[in-house]
Amino acid sequence: MTRSRAQDMNVCGVTAAIAVIDGKWKTALLWLLESGPQRPGELRRRLPGLSEKVLTQALREMEADGLVHREVHDVLPLKTVYSLTPFGRELSEALGPVSDWGHRRLEKLAEARSAS
Repeated sequence: MTRSRAQDMNVCGVTAAIAVIDGKWKTALLWLLESGPQRPGELRRRLPGLSEKVLTQALREMEADGLVHREVHDVLPLKTVYSLTPFGRELSEALGPVSDWGHRRLEKLAEARSAS
């Protein structure tokens, strides 16, 4: 899905929502930021395999979409902290039932594997 779909007024609401969380890392970042503000280094440590470049890109897109707030503290070295905006928290809460469904699906898959 392209970034332009996130702003296309002629798509259904589900498509518009998925467009802002599309990608490998955004839902995980939302999940981590639910627990409170985090520095980029903390996010990278908690998500092995996430490169600094991809993290920066995802956070910038999420900021542009109004999901996260970036705060730079004027200390040396500069300290950057990311947190969910109220809009981002609302999306995270809306994804709760989807997460529950996903866990139920994984349980069914595990049951089917153990039965065979």
